[in-house]
Amino acid sequence: MRHFAKLGELKHLAPTSLEAQAAIRDLQQFITDHFYTCTPEILAGFRKNIDMAGGEGTADFVAQAIAAYCGK
Repeated sequence: MRHFAKLGELKHLAPTSLEAQAAIRDLQQFITDHFYTCTPEILAGFRKNIDMAGGEGTADFVAQAIAAYCGK
């Protein structure tokens, strides 16, 4: 959840910003390192927990940042 809280702090930036993209990369790597291979599809599937950790609107921001990170 700390990753989502950090992303919540970055909501004022563009989802394509270097900071947002680095945070997404870190999130994906954390999931892969500690749970399972985190594919772009899995990464894009979070929402409720993201908003709970980072505040309302964080999930939308994360979705945009993930799309930019995954080249979509």
